Amino acid sequence: METLTHRPDLVISGGTLLTMVDGAAPLEKATIRIGSGRIIGIDTTPEGQTADAEALDRIDATGCIVMPGLVNAHTHAAMTLFRGYADDLPLQQWLFERIFPAEAAFLSDDTVYWGALLGCLEMIASGTTCFADGYFFQDATARAVRKAGLRAVIAQGVIDFPAPGVPDPADNIREACAFMKRWQGASDRITPGIFCHSPLTCSAATLKAGAEAAERYGTPFQIHLSETRGEVDQILHQTAKRPVFYLNDLGVLNDRMTAAHAVHLDRDEMGLIKERGVRLVNVPESNMKLASGVAPVISLLRLGIPMGLGTDGCCSNNNLDMFQEMDTAAKVSKVFSADPVALTARDVLPMATSLGAAVLGLEDRIGTVEAGKAADLIVIDLQKPHLRPVYDPYSALVYAASGGDVRDTIVEGRILMRNRSFLTLDANEIMRKVSAIAQRITAATAVLNQTSAPLASTQET
Repeated sequence: METLTHRPDLVISGGTLLTMVDGAAPLEKATIRIGSGRIIGIDTTPEGQTADAEALDRIDATGCIVMPGLVNAHTHAAMTLFRGYADDLPLQQWLFERIFPAEAAFLSDDTVYWGALLGCLEMIASGTTCFADGYFFQDATARAVRKAGLRAVIAQGVIDFPAPGVPDPADNIREACAFMKRWQGASDRITPGIFCHSPLTCSAATLKAGAEAAERYGTPFQIHLSETRGEVDQILHQTAKRPVFYLNDLGVLNDRMTAAHAVHLDRDEMGLIKERGVRLVNVPESNMKLASGVAPVISLLRLGIPMGLGTDGCCSNNNLDMFQEMDTAAKVSKVFSADPVALTARDVLPMATSLGAAVLGLEDRIGTVEAGKAADLIVIDLQKPHLRPVYDPYSALVYAASGGDVRDTIVEGRILMRNRSFLTLDANEIMRKVSAIAQRITAATAVLNQTSAPLASTQET
């Protein structure tokens, strides 16, 4: 146990602690001491329960699980604006006929800010303390994250046709570099990056320039990879190579890359991903909703490829609940492997915590509860009918819990939600602002449906 060296700012005591340190057992009636935003001590002795009377604040976690905050390794937070806007469509139609045109028509610095704030609110409420985001108008997302108090890897979106905030595609890399420069070092909780949308929507030149920019700024490089069979077939037709080999031949496949979806990979591609140190993110609910397929998670984990878990955006999921995502990830892998022990609760929970942190390059700071790491923690209330009895806390969290069972959310020692009450954000104001934006979208869509005129498309060249 660590020795307390000064009065803690916050003490959390009485709960069952899942440190998520590999091989560590749950700690009963644990006391976690927090100071200057970091964990300064963990104690399980009886004396630890009554110590630290001088602490500035205390949280009684009796009857609760305390664990690292969840890591949503792939999402587009501001897409809360389009939750339920274009459901039950094939991916290409959903993306090119509905989402891209709607983004072109309605996204702005203001709408992205409020949409991202709603995403932050939802993540705080469901226990996500860190997320990876790729979208447009990312200065607005960064401001929202800073206001909310969350931690995030925020990447400016790059695409090879007119995009929200970047009407001239020739400026896409320059705008992304300017974003990274503005936010590097601006906040300990914000890591800027670049997000090249996919090998289909970004040219070879753009992909190479994006990877070079990430290398130059020392930032992450995000991409969608092999999401659908149609995407793979199209790249094969255009390049005579499967997507992973195409990216490798461009020189962009490396350990800065975090690739989401990764559904349609063959064995040789998996081997090359392992060799190049690429990190992957499983996005099971979005993959299911858009009928993209099921990622070969079991094969990838057996190869030792780092793999996190993400929700994707709210218009292809339609929520940001990582507890639900864990449940789905485990069950869908069991179904498609016809093996009930293929992906267990103890396999999945690290994907949303320690492995997720590693995928984002933040494993030295978050993902486990250890002295010296950032105090990014959540408290889950077990005093619920659907969470009793608890024979195995991992099973309870993955198969029975939901985001609504999170009682307290803490980032860098700062309490963002306490007893289900938000302390950094005005939930009513955010929902009122987003509702007003949604009314404008609904009205414009109704007019366009009457005239059969398409929304201004970001595909125009």
